[in-house]
Amino acid sequence: MSIWIWVVIAVVVIGLYLSWTAGRLDRLHARIDAARAGLDAQLLRRSATTLELATSTRLDPASSIVLYQAAHAARTADEEQREVAESELSQALRAVFGAPEQVDELRALTGGEDIVADLASAARRVPMARTFHNDSVRAARAVRRHRVVRMFRLAGHAPFPLTFEMDDEAPAALTPA
Repeated sequence: MSIWIWVVIAVVVIGLYLSWTAGRLDRLHARIDAARAGLDAQLLRRSATTLELATSTRLDPASSIVLYQAAHAARTADEEQREVAESELSQALRAVFGAPEQVDELRALTGGEDIVADLASAARRVPMARTFHNDSVRAARAVRRHRVVRMFRLAGHAPFPLTFEMDDEAPAALTPA
């Protein structure tokens, strides 16, 4: 009789552990979804600000074309090519705003101070959002690698989380010293 009590207690404890682990994994997946939405919002904000600047008359035609094409490609890229397109937008921003003199010239124009501030803010927020997303992915991957999670299929049918790898370095002229 006593052995059956211990078996029931062990089954209940194991069930509670599995339920807690499944709940934790579900919360991690929800955190990844929220972080991905935040990252998408920051990437869209950066490309929108870049498009606004490119279509204004504040830049020379060559810089406007480079920024417009990169921002448009980043906004319209499918999911498989998004990382590459966003990296190319980062490279285009660094190419156009490589020297502080270019940013100073833009600031001197009417409304230039506001657009430089918006672009600098957007460029600064993208690496933070990407870091937050990738940290969430790493935490979920760590839990999903456990043998118990794999054996009992606690992740369900959720796809294996992937990090978002891109070149997100902001132009040095836009970052505060």
